[in-house]
Amino acid sequence: MTVDFMFILNSVLFGLGLAMDAFSVSLANGLSEPHMHRRKLLGIAATFAVFQGLMPLLGWVCVHTVVQWFSSLEGLIPWVSLVLLSVIGGKMLYGALTKECPNGECPLHRLTVPALLLQGVATSIDALSVGFTIAAYEVWHAVLCALIIAAVTFPVCALGVSLGRHFGTRFSHKAEAFGGVLLILIGVEIFLTGIF
Repeated sequence: MTVDFMFILNSVLFGLGLAMDAFSVSLANGLSEPHMHRRKLLGIAATFAVFQGLMPLLGWVCVHTVVQWFSSLEGLIPWVSLVLLSVIGGKMLYGALTKECPNGECPLHRLTVPALLLQGVATSIDALSVGFTIAAYEVWHAVLCALIIAAVTFPVCALGVSLGRHFGTRFSHKAEAFGGVLLILIGVEIFLTGIF
């Protein structure tokens, strides 16, 4: 196999397709924390990029090592995503609805590192199945494909956080509740797509 235009195009399209859930979660993160520092914005985008790049590689490894075991776990992927995103989104929604707002100023939700890592897993776990798609690739081609997926995911997620920050500033404390609902809906969408 050679690294040609079609290989790069397919890898970019994989990246765009896989980045959509991460983009939506990035948007929710920006909505819930509109005043976050640029360094945190880049950290969020980088986290999603790493997970989106690693999961197809992990899937590729599973195909070449423990394909029977992985096949039996594939049915759990939609459930894991649903539970993780629902818990994170539910916590944000609950926090927004029960928050004390003296003088109309509500403290905003701050994304923690453990919550970000859970989001990374939840939004990228379906990318494991891409490992089946690239199973015919040699190891270096699989690694290059994963790097391209990560490179595509990074700017997509940075854009999501930026857009969320912009609109979060306009909608103030209502943005956190919306972000929580958005995460739950993304979990439901991943679940429904995975089981049907």
